[in-house]
Amino acid sequence: QVQLVESGGGLVQPGGSLRLSCTASGSSFSINTMGWYRQAPGKQREVVASITSGGFTHYPASVKGRFTISRDNAKNTVYLQMNSLKPEDTAVYYCNTNPPFNAWGQGTQVTVSS
Repeated sequence: QVQLVESGGGLVQPGGSLRLSCTASGSSFSINTMGWYRQAPGKQREVVASITSGGFTHYPASVKGRFTISRDNAKNTVYLQMNSLKPEDTAVYYCNTNPPFNAWGQGTQVTVSS
């Protein structure tokens, strides 16, 4: 069973930046497409970034140009650099494969507020 542990969230002012990290257990990390997801109160969970095993990335329009996903297969870790944060980015952020095959971790709260 793969375990996912997210970290790096916090409270940041609009326009600020955060870098999230997610470490996954298991030996198959490097071959999977990984994704970052978020869920705001009252909304469905949505994917905000994904990265293939070869390093190809994809973002929805809502975060493109502001968020950057990367991975370090040697460390079984995927990162999400978030710049120019907006209040609407406030959510709990999770990582998982894309599509999600594993149990969700606890997530990390990101709050964008002045």
